[in-house]
Amino acid sequence: MNGAQADAPAPGRAGDTAAFRPARTLRVACVQLNTAADTPANVAAASRLVREAAAAGARLIVLPETWAYKGRRAGILASAEPVEGPSNAVLRGLAAEHGVFVLAGSHYEPSPYPDRVYNTSALFGPDGALVAAYRKIHLFDAVSGTTVYRETDVLTPGAEIATAEVDGVTVGLSICYDLRFPELYRVLALRGAEVLLVPAAFTHFTGAAHWEVLLRARAIENGCFVVAPDQTGAHLPERRCFGHSTIVDPWGTVLARLDEDVGVCLADLDLDTVARVREQIPSLAGRRPEVYRA
Repeated sequence: MNGAQADAPAPGRAGDTAAFRPARTLRVACVQLNTAADTPANVAAASRLVREAAAAGARLIVLPETWAYKGRRAGILASAEPVEGPSNAVLRGLAAEHGVFVLAGSHYEPSPYPDRVYNTSALFGPDGALVAAYRKIHLFDAVSGTTVYRETDVLTPGAEIATAEVDGVTVGLSICYDLRFPELYRVLALRGAEVLLVPAAFTHFTGAAHWEVLLRARAIENGCFVVAPDQTGAHLPERRCFGHSTIVDPWGTVLARLDEDVGVCLADLDLDTVARVREQIPSLAGRRPEVYRA
C-alpha cells in the first residue's frame, strides 16, 4: 500500500507514545520580492518584509535568489559583493536586531575570474554571525518559453554541498535551478537535513508548469520540509518570475503559499513529522546505491 496505513498516525499528528514529548517546532517565513536593478530600493523592500516576518514570530526568514540585484550582465558584475558585503550586512544586522536566522537567498559574489561571479546564499544567525555560505552548483542554461538563459555567461558554479544548524535543526542549502537535480537533495537528506531551503527566481513559463510539482517531489522523496521563496513579476522587459513562494511538509502537503504579490508567508514546522513520515515510507533506508549505475 503506497499511503498511510489506516491504523497509523496521520503524518501531521503525533501518536499516543509521543503525546508527552515536547514538540520540536520551527516557525519559518518566505519573503517574496520583485527585485530589479536598484540595489538600495531592493534592500529597503527586503528589510521591511524581514521586519514583518520577525514581528510575526518567524525564527528562520528566507529571502529569494538574487535578492539585492537583478539586471543585465554588466550590472551583475558591477553589483557583486563579498558574502559579508554591504547588502548582506543589512540582513546580518536585522538578524542580530531581532534575534533570528536570516538566509540572504542569494547575491552575486566576486569569483577568481574577472568576467564571472558566484551566485551565493549566506545564512546569518541570531547574533549576526555568518553561519554558512553556499554557492549555486547547477547553472541555468536553458530555454524558457521563447527566452534563452545562459547563466554560464556570467556565473561560475560552486562545488560544495552545504548544510547548517538552525536551533538544532539541520537545514540543506540550495538555489533555484538546483531544484531539478534530485541527487543534490538526496545527499542533503543523507547528511541529516530535515528542512530544504530553495531560494529561487523561477521563470514564469517554467514555474507555472513545474514549480509546485518539483517542490513537493523533493519534499516527498526525502521526507523533508521544503521552504522556497521566489522572485515575482518582471525584472527586465523579457524576464518575468513566477512568484508563488511555497512551504511544503514531508508528506507533500502545501502548508503556506503566496500568489504573485510581494509579501511574506509563514508556517510552523512540526519537526517530529520528519521521523513519522520516514518511518511510514522509509525511502532513505531502502536505497540500493550498489546497483545504481548511470
